[in-house]
Amino acid sequence: MLDKLLFGRYIQGDSFIHKMDPRAKLIGAFYFIVIIFLANNWETYLAMTLFTFLCVYLSGISLKVFLNGVKPLIWLIAFTVVLQILFTTGGETYFSWGIINITSFGLLNGAFIFMRFVLIIFMSTLLTLTTMPLSLTDAIETLLGPLKKWKMPVHEIALMLSIALRFVPTLMDEATKIMNAQRARGVDFGEGNIIQQMKAVTPILVPLFVSSFNRADELANAMEARGYQGGEGRTKYRQLKWQTRDTISMIGFVVLTALLILLRN
Repeated sequence: MLDKLLFGRYIQGDSFIHKMDPRAKLIGAFYFIVIIFLANNWETYLAMTLFTFLCVYLSGISLKVFLNGVKPLIWLIAFTVVLQILFTTGGETYFSWGIINITSFGLLNGAFIFMRFVLIIFMSTLLTLTTMPLSLTDAIETLLGPLKKWKMPVHEIALMLSIALRFVPTLMDEATKIMNAQRARGVDFGEGNIIQQMKAVTPILVPLFVSSFNRADELANAMEARGYQGGEGRTKYRQLKWQTRDTISMIGFVVLTALLILLRN
């Protein structure tokens, strides 16, 4: 299941989204996460869903890829939705027992929470699937540029974020290999109660942490061996260029925001 986690992976392509400036994609992804909280009824969530599907279509990546990417997180989403349904009051009550209440308002909020999770996962995954990690680093560094006035190590922060993002799929692949090795030794991660299953995860976490620290040490040594000295005085081989398609995309987000405000209860 872990090897299906798409966050942090890049799929090469030549689509409208792929060709966008990484700064526009980064701004758009964060802006989408903010404005999704403006949605509070079926009409607004429908508008958000249609906008997300349009972005997926413009990326040239199959919708099935995104749906498969949601699967590893489905239990976290389901857990959050169930809590929302059981402990939210208001509206018509269908079942009540102690502090547990199943109401029409709870069911509606549960459906909205589910859609919110899925749409946010879609858009954040779309960002990494269509943007190379190096381009994402350049975008982060450029957007954080004004903080240099306050002596903030912008280049180093962008580099750390990029490396962390780059090694998400690597760590997932490493965890999958460790799980397969443990299964070959007779460990069953699906048996027992929740406590026993949590204990079964320990043989994965310990070697994964050791492997992560070893990989970080090797990466640091490799950077030092190549004379890395930070971003001060360095020129850039890759130059970001804001184009018409990026402006059109930003206008699309403004139109979406206006539509959400118009359709809100």
